[in-house]
Amino acid sequence: MSRRIDFHDDLNAPEPNSLVPSVNVVVTNEAGDVLLIRRTDNGHWALPGGAIDLGESIPAAAVRETREETGIMCEITGIVGTYSDPKHVILYTSNGEVRQEFSIVLTARAVSGELTPSAESSEVRWVPRGALDDYDMHRSMRMRISHFLQGNCPHIG
Repeated sequence: MSRRIDFHDDLNAPEPNSLVPSVNVVVTNEAGDVLLIRRTDNGHWALPGGAIDLGESIPAAAVRETREETGIMCEITGIVGTYSDPKHVILYTSNGEVRQEFSIVLTARAVSGELTPSAESSEVRWVPRGALDDYDMHRSMRMRISHFLQGNCPHIG
């Protein structure tokens, strides 16, 4: 099984060999809960998201990735920020790709759909804001969610 291994400010991290623009999406429902997935490649909880395809806009990629990973159709409402920390690299064991972080984080509201796991998400949940700290996630994902919750958007880093 392919694994994703995140390294942050780690002297033993492999050297990056790619940079892929990607999106993450903070989707909220009418109750203000946040949509999270449990990633199949590392078991951590995360915001839905993924790579932006050629010929695709940033908002279109965000809507597509959210629908593919969660079953939820969303409408983009804003931006949390951009995240491009060169000290954060991601190793994909399936092909040896070592990706330098480059993520644009958007906000969205859910408009339809049912929670549905996918090949990339073993679980999908609406999580009350007060319970987000109870979920195991990488520090970079926790930071994105924290910036959203604090309202200090847009963040550039």
